Amino acid sequence: MRERIYVCHTYYHVYVTYLKELNLPADKRGGADLLLSKMSIDFEHLKERVEATGLFGRVLEYDEKRDDAFPELARYKEDKGKIVFNMFYRMLYTKKLAKFNAPYVPVDFKEYGDIYVFCDSDPVGYYLNWKHIPYHALEDGLNSLVHIDAARYDNRGHFGLKAFFSRKLNLIFIQNGYGKYCIDMEVNDIASIPYPCPQYREVPRQQLVDRLTQEDKDLILRAFIRDKETLERQIADSSEVGDKILILTEPLCTLDVRERIFRDLTGHYSGEGQIFLKPHPRDVLDYRKLFAEYPQFDPTVPMEMLNFFPGLRFKKVVSVLTEVGAIQFADETVRLGPDFLDKYEDPKIHRQNEQIG
Repeated sequence: MRERIYVCHTYYHVYVTYLKELNLPADKRGGADLLLSKMSIDFEHLKERVEATGLFGRVLEYDEKRDDAFPELARYKEDKGKIVFNMFYRMLYTKKLAKFNAPYVPVDFKEYGDIYVFCDSDPVGYYLNWKHIPYHALEDGLNSLVHIDAARYDNRGHFGLKAFFSRKLNLIFIQNGYGKYCIDMEVNDIASIPYPCPQYREVPRQQLVDRLTQEDKDLILRAFIRDKETLERQIADSSEVGDKILILTEPLCTLDVRERIFRDLTGHYSGEGQIFLKPHPRDVLDYRKLFAEYPQFDPTVPMEMLNFFPGLRFKKVVSVLTEVGAIQFADETVRLGPDFLDKYEDPKIHRQNEQIG
């Protein structure tokens, strides 16, 4: 029996995994495997750098497949007009998505004492429930459930019935604590989540960070920093600049609207200081080309990791929807929120919680 495995879909997931493992006693470390799903992001050479830190037993890649990889599933997602027919087709979809993904799963999950899954809304969640394998879910991003309760939003209308079919009968699957084989779900701040779930378990991420030693932080940096010399030079150069404004990009809207958003933000805040950009890892807009006049940080480095550099200080950090509560390297943080985004796209697209009802 192997001790535990983490299924990660983003760089941030891997960062939180490091936090969890480094909060274990020294004699308990090294017994976990790390599974990097290639479905949502290109991890490039992260696997090799993580292996070099020696914190994990095995680091594996997972060719997880979205449902659109299997065109035959499309018919099961069509609205049949009546809940009875929709539920029947959803039962078929749930089983088939899991079954079709089975050949791509690179490990035997039943070999592990504990399984930790970020984004169990992805096919791995369907697979584990189909195979009747218990697992722990983890919040996708910092306080992500505060702003978007995806389980309730995706299952608007008759949620109680759908949750019963998922949690009690395992006939369909609902993510984020509502799956029959989801033991619990780790969240950062239960009190801030508008819709409770009995499976939520609070594990404040800042507490995990606060317990790190300098040696722990250095180990994390070795895993994530592709070019430490360049980053340190950027930080040193930035210290010679007066007031600095860091703008966090995000994979918002369509690419043309996204470019307009960050043109507007860089223009608005340029009067307050030198603009720096930190592209989001999943943001495919070419900021190096389109915003070449602004210094930019490596998009693959989780934003929170910049806290580990004592020489880095900004007057202000600005985001649209990204949580900025964990940032300690700025005098002021600004989260513009949905009111700002309303000017650029239909509010229904990003105001999901308000539509749960």
